[in-house]
Amino acid sequence: MFDVITIGSATLDAFIETDAANIVSVSSVGTKKEFMAYPYGAKIEIDNFKFETGGGAVNTAVNFASLGMKTSTIVKIGDDIQSGKIKHVLEKADVDKSNIVKSKKHQTGFSIILTSFQGDRTVLAHRGANAHLELDDINFDAIKNSKWLYLAPLNGESTKILDEVAMFAEKHDVNLAINVGTSSIKQGKEKLNKILDTAEVIILNKDEATMLTGIEVRPDTKNEKYSCELIHPDIIKMLNELCYRKDKITIITDGKNGVYAYDGSKYYHCGEFPASVVSTLGAGDAFSSTFVASLEKTDWDVPKSLMYASVNAASVVEHFGAQSGFLSFKEIKKRLEENPQFKVCIVGI
Repeated sequence: MFDVITIGSATLDAFIETDAANIVSVSSVGTKKEFMAYPYGAKIEIDNFKFETGGGAVNTAVNFASLGMKTSTIVKIGDDIQSGKIKHVLEKADVDKSNIVKSKKHQTGFSIILTSFQGDRTVLAHRGANAHLELDDINFDAIKNSKWLYLAPLNGESTKILDEVAMFAEKHDVNLAINVGTSSIKQGKEKLNKILDTAEVIILNKDEATMLTGIEVRPDTKNEKYSCELIHPDIIKMLNELCYRKDKITIITDGKNGVYAYDGSKYYHCGEFPASVVSTLGAGDAFSSTFVASLEKTDWDVPKSLMYASVNAASVVEHFGAQSGFLSFKEIKKRLEENPQFKVCIVGI
């Protein structure tokens, strides 16, 4: 029996760091976008590079295991050199590999991560086998005997398995957490209704929440109804829209503004834990998996779980790599004790 099984992508990531990256802002009426830019036709000197394993299912599996949970992962990889590196990392982290699926048709997923001097990144992604996970690849017996099922973002043909997997988890009383990805959202809200209704925990970022609900966060709008000024009224609307039932937790992450949550009776805001940012890649996976593990450990204490997750995500962004910087629960508690001012704002209905 596993404490948690993760499903999602597995990749080999090449991290490229150079101070030659320029951040270009482009503004128009009502919008502002930023682009990472390099001189056209130039040869750019690289300051640092490294290869790491990545992908939502692998990142979260490694973190779950580091937090003491008995973990397995269901991912699809190719029969190539990259797959060997992924298996090695999972084995080293004590993650069960028995549910890994090998494809003879597709290569293992591969990404190039371009990191700016600000710590943000642009990702060039080749999905490979990650886009071809099928129902026949899923070990449903293992899911039936686990406490949690964590669904990382899926893409391509793999998104077709979501409903069946979610309904199976519900039928067998397996807690379901889903990090809703852009690829799934682009298929339309009606395609996600079943899984959003089924999941105990839903996690997505603010941009994804806007895509899913159609609600824009308007600038300079005061929150007159709720005492916590840090929760924007449009965030409240998003959380309400995404709360399909009262026995679930919905989380919206918002970068430097922290995270927002709603459990059907209370709203929560947890600010960003202090960190010296090196790279933001992997912060979302660290937050999501730590939050789920903390729920299990604290008997569903939402404020404490939000703080634990924020501390671990902050540790990850201080390192170069999506799986570097993971903390144990003991280490997380120590950092919170050293920062007693770090609290969660709670607003009742």
